[in-house]
Amino acid sequence: MTHRRQEHPRTRTFHRFLSIGLPLLVALSVQSAARAQDGMTVILDWFVNPDHAPLFVAQEAGYFRDAGLEVELVAPADPNDPPKLVAAGKADVAISYQPQLHIQVDQGLPLRRIGTLVSTPLNSLVVLADGPIESIADLKGRKIGFSVGGFEDVLLKAMLERHGLTLDDVTLINVNFSLSPSVISGQVDAVIGAFRNFELNQMDIVGKPGRAFHIEEEGVPTYDELILVAHADNLADPRLRRLIDAIERGTQHLINHPEESWKLFLRGRNDLDDELNRRAWRDTLPRFALRPAALDSGRYARFARFLERHGMIGSAGAVSDYAIELPPAR
Repeated sequence: MTHRRQEHPRTRTFHRFLSIGLPLLVALSVQSAARAQDGMTVILDWFVNPDHAPLFVAQEAGYFRDAGLEVELVAPADPNDPPKLVAAGKADVAISYQPQLHIQVDQGLPLRRIGTLVSTPLNSLVVLADGPIESIADLKGRKIGFSVGGFEDVLLKAMLERHGLTLDDVTLINVNFSLSPSVISGQVDAVIGAFRNFELNQMDIVGKPGRAFHIEEEGVPTYDELILVAHADNLADPRLRRLIDAIERGTQHLINHPEESWKLFLRGRNDLDDELNRRAWRDTLPRFALRPAALDSGRYARFARFLERHGMIGSAGAVSDYAIELPPAR
């Protein structure tokens, strides 16, 4: 730099660089700015909660922006809508559930799993810790609450069969989404469909601790709880892999810096700063997918066969019919 005031060969080269290189740099900057404006809409499965932590950490830490994305995270008015919105082309990506994906694809919705958010089941059967139910066999003649029919019936059926019972041995009661209150009040003796990171904490906070029977330990094949799905016709969209890679960065940050990530999660959402969400945050951390893009085809095929065997889908089909691993970003 001390030679810039002299007529030095490097100075002439530098001047040529200014005349040729700067326009190129400007053009690249324009392209970069345009890339930063690549908008995406991601519809959540439910209201904002700690299950969505990697998404919000990626957003608040700037990882979506680094990937050239402007991501809008939207909570749905109806939790049944997100996959349907993607199938109808009204959203880019939806947060959904692996069991529902199999069923919806079997029904003809053009959806594919492109990533995983929570890689273990959260679903469980919950009873009062100090109640009379010490094993699933004790449910004979008891009332069991549920919120969503169909799949939860299948879960319960598989769990009961493992202990020599059938659905005819219990009374099913639709408690809507009032799962833990219905157990606490004695309306039912157990509930199926309770998320172990939420309902158990709700019960403990009010002084009525619960006990969870984990479905994957009671005859149900393990599966991914929360996944990301996209339209089957849009899988070549390069934004999708950039989105998943940014979520991976968010997950890594979350695991390495949980307290800092909690603050990022609460940014602009201070209404979520309560005891239940703090506990759910702690309990969900070990369940996030460390490799969101990775697909375990064997696990998906096994679960599809389980659903086929229980009449939830017509055919297990090929894994590629409903789940893919996106190619690396270019």
